[in-house]
Amino acid sequence: MWNSDAPRPVLADNTAAEAFMRLALREAQKSAAEGEVPVGAVVVRNGEVVAVGRNRREKEKNALAHAEIEAIDRACKALGGWRLWECELFVTLEPCPMCAGAIVNARLQRVTYGARDPKNGAVGSVFSMFSLPLTHKPEAVGGVLEAECAEVLTSFFKGLREKK
Repeated sequence: MWNSDAPRPVLADNTAAEAFMRLALREAQKSAAEGEVPVGAVVVRNGEVVAVGRNRREKEKNALAHAEIEAIDRACKALGGWRLWECELFVTLEPCPMCAGAIVNARLQRVTYGARDPKNGAVGSVFSMFSLPLTHKPEAVGGVLEAECAEVLTSFFKGLREKK
């Protein structure tokens, strides 16, 4: 199901979240190399990677081309349905309102994110979409490999400022 050039990890339960976040970080680094804000996402079911995604807003000229949306779209296609209730999402940056809404609508079981987003985070930083009276309430875990996820973003924006 997974078509990435990254090797599929063999994981122990206690290291799974970090290992999947490292895969999301690889996707984020690919985004950075393409001149995109570096955000990467991975959808996992039963310990197996189903789909990956990365930010492609500039390339696609599309406000919807967020890492989470791409990963969710690919997971739905790979699994043949829109309900991803057996799946988890790992993403390097706290989801924005649009992506948090997609997570709810896809019925993802859990979202695990790395860096917090104090300006647009909709899973706790600005507000929590998952605490609203919606049809589905995914679990949320934040701060997994937070320093590494934040550093990818910080380095990217520092590089942009230096180019100016």
